[in-house]
Amino acid sequence: MGDVLAGFNAAWEFESDSVLIRFERGIRTPKLLQALGERRVPLEAISAVTLTPGKRGTVVLHAVPRPGADPLMDAAAGQLKEGCDPYRLVLPAERETLAEYYRDELTPLLVADDTDPPPRYLVQPPEAPLHFKAYDGKATFDGKSVSFRWFWTGASSAKWKAGDQSFPVADLSGVEWRSPEVFEGHLRLLRREPAIAQPAQADQDPAAVVFGLGYGPVHESLPFAASVLAAVRACGPATPAAVPAAPRSDPADIADRIRHLGELHQAGLVTDEEFTTKKAELLAEL
Repeated sequence: MGDVLAGFNAAWEFESDSVLIRFERGIRTPKLLQALGERRVPLEAISAVTLTPGKRGTVVLHAVPRPGADPLMDAAAGQLKEGCDPYRLVLPAERETLAEYYRDELTPLLVADDTDPPPRYLVQPPEAPLHFKAYDGKATFDGKSVSFRWFWTGASSAKWKAGDQSFPVADLSGVEWRSPEVFEGHLRLLRREPAIAQPAQADQDPAAVVFGLGYGPVHESLPFAASVLAAVRACGPATPAAVPAAPRSDPADIADRIRHLGELHQAGLVTDEEFTTKKAELLAEL
């Protein structure tokens, strides 16, 4: 088709085998859409296209993604607000006839049998490297492994005892994302090894970071989760991976962590033996 349909916050460019969605940059555009920039959605990733009345004199053209076609939507698991849905194009009501035309043009081109998820993700995930700050630590993904570096001001004693973490993608089976806009929001890495029992509470799990007010915002943490999820799916069966040598730490950071460890020890949350062992480990990083 090669035509462009512009709406509020986004424009859709229709091509023979895909729809290129470009999101505007502006104060009225949700931060998630600005962070995504643009996305090319193959027609085989779409199960249906609908047109419904919107709010305050608008109509909404909605491309319904196939389950398992887009890592972003898989990671979101239905938690996105309507305004942040990258598959919704809001248009003035006077463009309803034009929107109907594109809906009718697209519908015959869609996959007829979409009951089974595709064997691979059809929409490209956000590219690594990615990082964001949660309430209790900083999460980093370089495309091959996910790392958590704990903040002494927010991390639980369980996480301090475990130390900073690094998880090769090959050791993961999935990602659990709970929006920071709801209570107990978090990002948790799910392990392939069934023998590893993960705590029920994310704040006690060294394979998770928890969100708080202003920490782990949707526009940073969700693309992060989607990128990791896509890497996990592409990785295949787990294989033994070499653990890279840890970089030398900042002495000031080590001093802060030892000070916090001492506070935990004085409060009775860390035993004498645990305090001695962990302090030695921290000093060894210098």
